[in-house]
Amino acid sequence: MNSPEVTDEDDILTGKWPPLLVGFLLVVVVGGVTDIVLDRPTSWFSAHIAVELGMVLVSLTFAILIFSRWRQSTAALKDARVSLAATSQALQERQAERDAWRASAEQALTGFGAAIDQQFGSWQLTRAEREVALLLLKGLGHKQVAAQLGRSERTVRQQAVDVYRKAGLQGRSELAAFFLQDVVLPS
Repeated sequence: MNSPEVTDEDDILTGKWPPLLVGFLLVVVVGGVTDIVLDRPTSWFSAHIAVELGMVLVSLTFAILIFSRWRQSTAALKDARVSLAATSQALQERQAERDAWRASAEQALTGFGAAIDQQFGSWQLTRAEREVALLLLKGLGHKQVAAQLGRSERTVRQQAVDVYRKAGLQGRSELAAFFLQDVVLPS
């Protein structure tokens, strides 16, 4: 369910209503003052004069109050729009930065994955040994690798030993170090 878009003209604080209301109240003020002047009262303390002066003062007070609040609301809306535009621009910049980083990271990981696969090939690992070696590089233990590949833990353990033997490495930590030793962390 979509709600209709609210425009400035529809908004009672910033649209066309405050100036119209102020204009109406000023017409009431001018009309009241004109009526008092044209009546030429003999006494300024009559009920008629008191009502008309009260109406003029209330209308003038509300006209001033509405006009000042309208200007404040308009200024606040302008500031909010400027802030929204700046925030939107910053968000777009962060999204572009994130997308560039993500593309760079994907490219690096693709290259890293290809390098790992190439090294597995040079060690002449079987498909099963490659699967085990890759999961060991990801940090999984023998039991977890066995569960994920649907093999017995003993089979996975033997395949891991075969990987280490073919690679000329002593164990899982040396396997990880072989691929990660040249990775430099930012300082």
